[in-house]
Amino acid sequence: MIAAPELQSEFHYPQDTDTRFSSDTDFDDPDGRNVFVGKGKAKKGKKGPGEKGKGAGKGPGRMNGHHQENGMENVMLFEVVRLGKSAMQSVVDDWIESYKHDRDVALLDLINFFIQCSGCKGVVTGEMFRNMQNSEIIRKMTEEFDEDSGDYPLTMAGPQWKKFKSSFCEFIGVLVRQCQYSIIYDEYMMDTVISLLTGLSDSQVRAFRHTSTLAAMKLMTALVNVALNLSINMDNTQRQYEAERNKMIGKRANDRLELLLQKRKELQENQDEIENMMNAIFKGVFVHRYRDAIAEIRAICIEEIGVWMKMYSDAFLNDSYLKYVGWTMHDKQGEVRLKCLTALQGLYYNRELNAKLELFTSRFKDRIVSMTLDKEYDVAVQAIKLLTLVLHSDEVLTAEDCESVYHLVYSAHRPVAVAAGEFLFKKLFSHRDPEDDSMPKRRGRQSVNANLIKTVLCFDPQLHEHAAYLVDSMWDCAAEILKDWECMISLLLDEPLQETALIEIMLCTIRQAAECHPPVGRGTGKRVLTAKEKKTQLDDRTRMTEIFAIALPALLAKYSVDAEKVTNLLQLPQLIVQQIREIVEKHTDTDVLEACSKTYHALCNEEFTIFNRVDIARSQLLDEQVDKFNRLLEDFLQEVRTVDEDDAYQVLSTLKRITAFHNAHDLSKWDLFTSNYKLLNTGIENGDMPEQIVIHALQCTHYVILWSLAKEDMLTLRKQMRAFCLMCQRYLTSVNTAVKEQAFTILCDLLLIFSHQIISGGREALEPLVYTPEASLQSELLNFILDHVFIDQDEDSNSTGLSLKIEALHKRRNLLAAYCKLIIYNVVEMNTGADIFKQYMRYYNDYGDIIKETMSKTRQIDKIQCAKTLILSLQQLFNEMLSDLGPSFDRSSSAFCGIKELARRFSLTFGLDQLKTREAIAMLHKDGIEFAFKEPNPQGEGHPPLNLAFLDILSEFSSKLMRQDKRTV
Repeated sequence: MIAAPELQSEFHYPQDTDTRFSSDTDFDDPDGRNVFVGKGKAKKGKKGPGEKGKGAGKGPGRMNGHHQENGMENVMLFEVVRLGKSAMQSVVDDWIESYKHDRDVALLDLINFFIQCSGCKGVVTGEMFRNMQNSEIIRKMTEEFDEDSGDYPLTMAGPQWKKFKSSFCEFIGVLVRQCQYSIIYDEYMMDTVISLLTGLSDSQVRAFRHTSTLAAMKLMTALVNVALNLSINMDNTQRQYEAERNKMIGKRANDRLELLLQKRKELQENQDEIENMMNAIFKGVFVHRYRDAIAEIRAICIEEIGVWMKMYSDAFLNDSYLKYVGWTMHDKQGEVRLKCLTALQGLYYNRELNAKLELFTSRFKDRIVSMTLDKEYDVAVQAIKLLTLVLHSDEVLTAEDCESVYHLVYSAHRPVAVAAGEFLFKKLFSHRDPEDDSMPKRRGRQSVNANLIKTVLCFDPQLHEHAAYLVDSMWDCAAEILKDWECMISLLLDEPLQETALIEIMLCTIRQAAECHPPVGRGTGKRVLTAKEKKTQLDDRTRMTEIFAIALPALLAKYSVDAEKVTNLLQLPQLIVQQIREIVEKHTDTDVLEACSKTYHALCNEEFTIFNRVDIARSQLLDEQVDKFNRLLEDFLQEVRTVDEDDAYQVLSTLKRITAFHNAHDLSKWDLFTSNYKLLNTGIENGDMPEQIVIHALQCTHYVILWSLAKEDMLTLRKQMRAFCLMCQRYLTSVNTAVKEQAFTILCDLLLIFSHQIISGGREALEPLVYTPEASLQSELLNFILDHVFIDQDEDSNSTGLSLKIEALHKRRNLLAAYCKLIIYNVVEMNTGADIFKQYMRYYNDYGDIIKETMSKTRQIDKIQCAKTLILSLQQLFNEMLSDLGPSFDRSSSAFCGIKELARRFSLTFGLDQLKTREAIAMLHKDGIEFAFKEPNPQGEGHPPLNLAFLDILSEFSSKLMRQDKRTV
């Protein structure tokens, strides 16, 4: 690609005593540093006096719209770039227009741009440009340079200079990009610029050397991009040429072949010129400045050569260029070593380039490994990250190499430890089967993470002594594994392995997730968490609470005799209790609050040594919440009609927390019945109580009643229970559907609990608590079911979308099941089931299983009464049909056929054993026949009875009637 006679295409590694490659002959050629070879002949950097461009020698003119006076021009190009207010594209376009108008004047402005960017106050005049050589101009500018301050644009502080470097680099890149199709090939502009920058880069003045090296390296990068594009175009042109030439002679276009040949020739010529330019910059600037006395200059060279190798790997990613990066890894300055590592990372990241890096890796691997212990932490971090990328190459790093990195997970400097943790994670788990990610996720010791956790346990025999540091090191890359607490618990309970180390790791992961800060000695104080981190922390706390509330008793039971293990395990509830209070105070989500409540319940076991501590914490929490609720409620009830949303939200949030805890804890000593009853009564009287407040007040009062069952004060319980049932009955007429559903569900539960069943099993002392619903209440409950359960999906306006419809159906099924329990346990009259049974066919898909099970249970309780209920449901449907169709209905109508089909389904439920159902079937026929002849025909005695057609429906049961009963019936 690039002709570099002094740089062999392959290099030979030096012996241990060598410090440079043997092929580095150009390092000893100081006279060659300003040589610029182009198109096979030596060319000066600018034209001679007799070769002036267009417009040269004219009087005062304009440059970029600005006057030139006395042969000197204002260096406006520098000012425009320094200010950074104009788009770089337009700045370059203006300069190109100026160059086309008068290239000497434009080049003079460009030369002064580089001089000015170096901080030199001197100005190159037109006369100097025409009559002086580059070396003379540079000497003249050096004499005028003021180096007293030592500052120049690239090193100056302040906001106006902050963006200067990026603007400077951008200008050079845009300049080459805009000139790549014509101007850079005119053997004038690029020759002049490269010659000037090469000369300046050899100056004793640091500002000149630094600025020109940066400019030359960025110029080289831009040219590499041009060369890459030319290479791509040449390959495309060659393919087009081959395709055209391979066509049959009759179809081949000779004109197109000639055009493609001409295009390929032009591209090759341009490629040769670009290669000469790049060769001149590389030999004239890079090979001398990459070992400059100034570290910043060396860093610029290494950074850019990394860009070239990554951008155009076919030309630059070979040992002739890689050796410079390898040598420079021994640089005394951390800044330069850091650039070497970041340059290499860009190469190793692309696995397709690994084959080209094999020789370099084998030669410099040991140096990279040693840099993981670099005194500069930033360098050590990047060295570890580079080795993590090297892991992609099989068997490159030895076990000893890896071992030296592994131990850095215990480093006190967290970035080093985290990088080492990622290396360890990639190395230990590099053999993880990719198919594991696509397989269904299993839990516990059968999960994918089980083997990974076992691998971590085998990593260090003394792991349990410093597990916190290992966990912190791997937290960023392996949090998913480290937070798989279900798997850890399963391993502890089911498999004999390194329990001590695993318990220690589990404890450390819990602490890391709950506290979100590194262990002692690693970190500089508490870091402010981002919103995302806070959410993750909260989710982790909630999850660990739910998991260990269930698992901790089993773990404590297994390891109760092992002092070391049980000591560590007993730290878990302490960590959990510390966080639960904070979670409860922040959350209003019911699931989260109930999980916290269950955790307290699990920990408040008198057999645990931590019982007293947890019990005190729970009591303090509930004291605060109940006091807050009573205080808020007093103000809320006084101003219920004018209360704002914030006050209502405070009442609701506190009530949610109390309700969630009352589910699992006895809060009787706080007398929550009185406050909640007041709240509910006010809601009835005013009618505008917020929906969620009423729902949670009903639920909380329900818990009060249930917990009171364990008390001996039956008189108070009986009074409170009956008052609350009446309150729920009143809320059945609420305008809010959710409130009515809550009241109905609670009422069904209470009627079932306080039915005659309560005194069974030797509990006759509870007889005063038996509560039998009056007929009016039974009627209201039945009407609620008919109005809110037996509705079509389309009629349910509250649910749109499949998931919402499924959820709404699930809720209606629960309501129906609650009422059917009342029928089964004889809390309400069995004949009320007729209104349920008659819906069997119409709502078979939604509720068929519930209705069928209810019929089965009622038949077990009382076969005759069940049969009467079934025939009653058919009679009701028949009457409804008569009212809709009239007495002269058609027996082939869908309504009549539907009733017959329902009768057939009912008959099938009686089974095949006629002896067991004999009495029930006989009674069913008697009731059916009586119904058929009960109503006379309005037209007179000569006409058949109005319900005679019912016998047709009744005939569906005739097959179940025994022969001897047929005469009797």
